[in-house]
Amino acid sequence: MSRSAHPAGPRHADVYPEGHYTAPPADLNVLDEKVWARTVRRNSDGVVTVGGIEVSRLAEEFGTPAYFLDESDFRARCRAWADAFGPDADVFYAGKAFLSRAVVRWLMEEGLNLDVCSGGELTTALDVGMPPERIAFHGNNKSTEEIERAVRLGVGRIVLDSFQEIVRVAHIAQSMGKRQRVQIRVTVGVEAHTHEFIATAHEDQKFGIGLAGGEAAEAVRRALKLDGIELVGIHSHIGSQIFDMAGFEVSARRVVQLLADVRDEHGVELPEIDLGGGLGIAYTSEDDPAEPHEIAKALNEIVGRECEAHGLATPRISVEPGRAIVGPTAFTLYEVGTIKPLEGLRTYVSVDGGMSDNIRTALYDAEYSVALVSRTSDAEPMLSRVVGKHCESGDIVVRDAFLPADLAPGDLIAVPATGAYCRSMASNYNHSLRPPVVAVNDGEARVIVRRETEEDLLRLDVG
Repeated sequence: MSRSAHPAGPRHADVYPEGHYTAPPADLNVLDEKVWARTVRRNSDGVVTVGGIEVSRLAEEFGTPAYFLDESDFRARCRAWADAFGPDADVFYAGKAFLSRAVVRWLMEEGLNLDVCSGGELTTALDVGMPPERIAFHGNNKSTEEIERAVRLGVGRIVLDSFQEIVRVAHIAQSMGKRQRVQIRVTVGVEAHTHEFIATAHEDQKFGIGLAGGEAAEAVRRALKLDGIELVGIHSHIGSQIFDMAGFEVSARRVVQLLADVRDEHGVELPEIDLGGGLGIAYTSEDDPAEPHEIAKALNEIVGRECEAHGLATPRISVEPGRAIVGPTAFTLYEVGTIKPLEGLRTYVSVDGGMSDNIRTALYDAEYSVALVSRTSDAEPMLSRVVGKHCESGDIVVRDAFLPADLAPGDLIAVPATGAYCRSMASNYNHSLRPPVVAVNDGEARVIVRRETEEDLLRLDVG
């Protein structure tokens, strides 16, 4: 690879502008295992490997940009969540994080259920044989066609998100001669410590039925009177990328209080509660996520304590990790192109992808790590901003990070923890081609979602 010299960007902390970064690490060649998939290593030649395969070889075979997913890590995380909650609870993988046929197969083999929120996600699940009874259907505006299909197939639960949907699902199920299992999603009024765009339990947002004003209690009254549905529980989800368990404790307390109110008013103890997902992962070395067994212990203790206080039987708990399973298992591999130092500011490092393969930084200021992975370097760290090739000044992949000062066009850099939402939210902006997802496992790599081609773009353009 070329090592062409370029003007130096800023080196020393006293000249850095304010930004989203900490001091440079002592050694840029050391990978922080907290943010990388479990089989990622740097070998004796200085090249990073995943599943025993060098990234330089992966780039030659599959091109860049590309997402590389550590299959053994994904499976291990599935097992960790299933083991932590045990047979008396349900773990639903949140398909919105990333879904493909291969992922559905892995879920089935590792004993997890699946949460979908669109007809397309449902189709993907059914295409490879996920039993409908192991599927939950979410969404704030499910179409009539989606509801009809879900009821006809017998999905395990439909999560009701509004008064209109309560009636709609009941009517559809009754017209089919069925009784559909449902949960009611309630908005518990918890201000989760996360970005406003991914906080979902405060009152002023589109999801759920409010608890504080009595709307949730009224929703339960209506649901219990309708023949087409069987109300089995209450659902709550407070947001995403959350590290503090305090919000879950408040949410669980309020949900259990609702269960007690339902018991007192209707003489019915609902047998299930779903506390949602949203547990955070490590995107940077500063993030400190809890392990599944810690989360399970805390949630079980919270629910058990609150139910005992109200004289309720402990309901069956379900949770919906998506990001927490797939997020850490993948990284995005890029090739470095233009390098543009701005004296006294930072160095802009352009890569062959960008906001079309990772919109999260532009969308809600998400923070990521980045590393030079095709070689090692003893050069000084330089404050860098990794940007894409799209015609937007907001096309930023990593806002502030340190990369070696001898970084050059042709080098490979990788951004870890991109398994969740990056491919799911990828776009064709500027008619870019969405990257492939490549599963790597024990020395073998295979495409599970192929790279788009220009023919794919033109096939949809019927003008």
